[in-house]
Amino acid sequence: MESHTVRNDRFPPKRGGLRTRAVVALLATTLLSACQSVIEQTYEPTVSPSSNPQIVDEVQKNDPRAQLGAREHPRIVASYGGEYKDAKTERLVARIAGALTAVSENPQQSYRITILNSPAINAFALPGGYLYVTRGLLALANDASEVAAVLSHEMAHVTANHGIERQQREEAEVIASRVVSEVLSSDLAGKQALARGKLRLAAFSRNQELQADVIGVRMLGEAGYDPYAAARFLDSMAAYSRFSAVDPEADQSLDFLSSHPNAPQRVDLARRHARAFGAEGTSGDRGRDYYLAGIDGLLYGDSPQEGYVRGQTFMHGQLGIRFDVPTGFQIDNKAEAVLATGPGDVAIRFDGIADTARKSLTDYIASGWVTGLQPDTIRPISVNGLEAATARASADRWDFDVTVVRIDNRIYRFLTAVPKGSRALEPTANQLRATFRKMTPAEAQSLKPLRIRVAVVKPGETIAMLSARMMGTDRKLDLFRLINAMQVTSTIKPGDRVKIISE
Repeated sequence: MESHTVRNDRFPPKRGGLRTRAVVALLATTLLSACQSVIEQTYEPTVSPSSNPQIVDEVQKNDPRAQLGAREHPRIVASYGGEYKDAKTERLVARIAGALTAVSENPQQSYRITILNSPAINAFALPGGYLYVTRGLLALANDASEVAAVLSHEMAHVTANHGIERQQREEAEVIASRVVSEVLSSDLAGKQALARGKLRLAAFSRNQELQADVIGVRMLGEAGYDPYAAARFLDSMAAYSRFSAVDPEADQSLDFLSSHPNAPQRVDLARRHARAFGAEGTSGDRGRDYYLAGIDGLLYGDSPQEGYVRGQTFMHGQLGIRFDVPTGFQIDNKAEAVLATGPGDVAIRFDGIADTARKSLTDYIASGWVTGLQPDTIRPISVNGLEAATARASADRWDFDVTVVRIDNRIYRFLTAVPKGSRALEPTANQLRATFRKMTPAEAQSLKPLRIRVAVVKPGETIAMLSARMMGTDRKLDLFRLINAMQVTSTIKPGDRVKIISE
């Protein structure tokens, strides 16, 4: 939750009611892809890129809709937490992109590659050569060839004119309005739409995704990278999706990979096309050493402006607040709010707004922003010595607890949602109220962001010993294996380089 963008619209007004069902659906995933499959089509094994790739300046002469890439760029950047500025990491990505551009279908095509300051695992393209990759994706990748696989896939969308083809099927103003409402809107229904892959400017058809895979693997091999990196990184993303789920056996219909063509199919196709360059392990460079050097010190997880998640605790040093969610809950810290989900379809939303009216908190709850409010349940309370108020609401098939707390010139708001009749509402809301408090100056000052640290394995060190150094997670061993693409049977030896998450 960003400290500088608290706004009154973080809980939507009455339109659509308390759309917490959308929150539950949204919280089922932590990976959103804007490079998505939205149309079922038959895969065509013989594909080729456009012989006349176009950039924004060229297309603008004949089609003003191509200006969308340039126009939406600042909005996309803002919705992903801004640009991630780090000279070493930027040089790394530029090196990878440069090698790919030299072997692309149009070496004269210009690209603007932006590293987004987001922990999400994401990459996508907009018309005109705008490419985006998140720092979260860079943290998950284990070598240069894996990032090259992602970038070559997105470059293929540009050189094959997929963005232009898509624009020609939709009116430009309709597309633009959808991007604004779905990427930047705080309306929960809009966020659910985003989670389901309605970001049209960066959404491609199934056939276009598979076509980009084919072109991307060819670019990988011709640039001298390991052509099997695409299949390898698809496996890593699938593993991250499973790790991030509250319930690994739950429906993953909203996650990153489900928004693309069937993941096993893509892995199989990627390996099939990679075989043109030779057997796995015999062709191409992975670029692991210089890649790890390039991401050593990379910011991992939440940025200071959005606060930090440490296990079951959310802490925001700049705002000076903290609270705990119950055991078994997964916290998802987004720019517009802190969201959490737990067993039994329980969902929590936390945000803050500027307190300009300075009315009583009981009057504030009753001021019309909560649909389904039960007025007779509104009551003033104290939360760890802070002025507060609480109430109950009910809408559709959900029951809600609404708790608001005032600190200085801000009002902080908890919305807890459970299926109607669930006994989890009271204990969940009580946990939030019992643990929400102001941080001490020493606590706030001690907070530091997590970063990727590259460690060299020493003689006698084991995976268990190295994973014990991981910070910011209760599942140290699982996350260590995940970010290092290790299986349960994987081993290490002295001299190996591994990634560790620490301050």
